[in-house]
Amino acid sequence: MIYDNVTSATFIDRPNRFIANVRINDITETVHVKNTGRCKELLIPGAEIYLTEPGTKGRKTCYDLIAVRKKNGMLINIDSQAPNKVVAEWLETQGFSIIIPEYSYGNSRIDFYMENNCSDGKTEKYLLEVKGCTLERDGIGFFPDAPTERGTKHLRELIKAVNEGYKAYAAFVIQMDNITDVRPNTETDPEFAAAYEDAKRLGVNFLFLPCHVEPDRLKIIANNSIKEESV
Repeated sequence: MIYDNVTSATFIDRPNRFIANVRINDITETVHVKNTGRCKELLIPGAEIYLTEPGTKGRKTCYDLIAVRKKNGMLINIDSQAPNKVVAEWLETQGFSIIIPEYSYGNSRIDFYMENNCSDGKTEKYLLEVKGCTLERDGIGFFPDAPTERGTKHLRELIKAVNEGYKAYAAFVIQMDNITDVRPNTETDPEFAAAYEDAKRLGVNFLFLPCHVEPDRLKIIANNSIKEESV
């Protein structure tokens, strides 16, 4: 995916989850933060950040904050809407006969439902839940960066789906370069970590999708096939 009208800025502070104060060419501007997670290790005073200007009429803020450069030089996309968009692009290359986003299953809305027509005439049914990873420690990705009841609920739904014959996946879009592994952040959310281990043990597949990040784009660079993963 590609962003239009991207500009660099300097982070000042974050009064609440939804907005941040930034400096653009010595002018202070309030912008929308496209991530309600904590991002404490990223959004620190003086950090180099990147904004996009959607140009939508009637907005309270002109800019969206989409990426942050860490002290170690790593550029991280923090747009929480981006993972589903890049996964939708990636799934189009995977050869599924049907791809349905925002699929209602159980008491949840799972990000994607897919079907694969097999050579023996059977149809494989897939459920895929997408999570974005923006937290990195010592070269390893961790999820979540804040407690997520919704994420835990989705893993429980995927366990149920396995028992009903679906091929169930939790896909982690790694919104930074050179990271290939994501682990549950047990310290921050022990309930999610427990659900992760249960899901892994009970047949849910975990898919880690490395990305290439630039200030104006995010692209999945995984060369594996989701169908091969499920064989």
